[in-house]
Amino acid sequence: MRILVTGGAGFIGSALVRYLVSEVGAEVLNLDKLTYAGNLESLAPVEASPNYRFVKADICDRDAVTSAINGFKPDHIMHLAAESHVDRSITGARDFVETNVIGTFTMLEGARHYWNGLEGEAKARFRFLHVSTDEVYGSLGETGLFEETTPYDPSSPYSASKAASDHLAKAWHRTYGLPVVVSNCSNNYGPYHFPEKLIPLNILNALDGKPLPVYGDGSNIRDWLYVDDHARALHLICSKGRLGETYNVGGRNERKNIDVVRRICALMDQLRPKNYPHEQLITYVTDRPGHDHRYAIDATKLENELGWKAQETFDTGIEKTVQWYLDNEAWWGPLRGGVYSGERLGVLKA
Repeated sequence: MRILVTGGAGFIGSALVRYLVSEVGAEVLNLDKLTYAGNLESLAPVEASPNYRFVKADICDRDAVTSAINGFKPDHIMHLAAESHVDRSITGARDFVETNVIGTFTMLEGARHYWNGLEGEAKARFRFLHVSTDEVYGSLGETGLFEETTPYDPSSPYSASKAASDHLAKAWHRTYGLPVVVSNCSNNYGPYHFPEKLIPLNILNALDGKPLPVYGDGSNIRDWLYVDDHARALHLICSKGRLGETYNVGGRNERKNIDVVRRICALMDQLRPKNYPHEQLITYVTDRPGHDHRYAIDATKLENELGWKAQETFDTGIEKTVQWYLDNEAWWGPLRGGVYSGERLGVLKA
């Protein structure tokens, strides 16, 4: 099985590549532009594997995409490459539109032309998985869950760009017959997560004795999904999911943001105690514009149809995550020192 993964040097993409190479035994081509969030060090466990290859390319570059697809001749394309940080989208929306919309269009067209040239079993076997986010659905009230039929209602430039790319993927299935499947996931966490996101940022700030920023009053709720559980789900959806369908992937682990940060503090008190409780570092900051209140995924379709279950609870996953960051300064140190030092992002200036 040959699988082309876009964005395979990113957080979720690298977890998927490690899983496909080590556990599935697939032959994998990782296509990644290596923006600030792409890090080949995240592929160190598999970089010497004979069934792993890497090509540096931009998914908006039609010639590079065509060359990669036609040269590798994949059975599956798993498209994860995207700009993904909501805060950055608030002040730099253009990059999100270009990568998430134009890049997805370029990938779909490259896949369509390649697929049209296949015959027989090779054509029947081909799949294109478009990987997206629960943020396309907008915000939930105090009750209810996002289902695959929930109407789209994106709030940020990031989620709007992902909603557009979802619609493109579905349209390429309906108009051209391209064998597309779409997945929408809840918030991921785990090892190798770029330190701009809530969990790694607060782990590293706690380690350094810096303020732990919490937006608003911390009551915003997210459903947390351990990244290795997500990688397993993506492989299942791509290989066994029904064509033209959407599958929601969630961990059934709803937590308020403030409770997530408090749990990190408790683990840091235990694993790296200071002469004060880490909760003293919690600092409430002005909420970001368009901040959705609650996300929660109903993963029943994925669980019932494909037999997937999350293996990690939030408590087991967050313990593994905090310990990983404490043990792997060699990975995050260069990022923290040069690429992103923990400053507030997404602040609108008058």
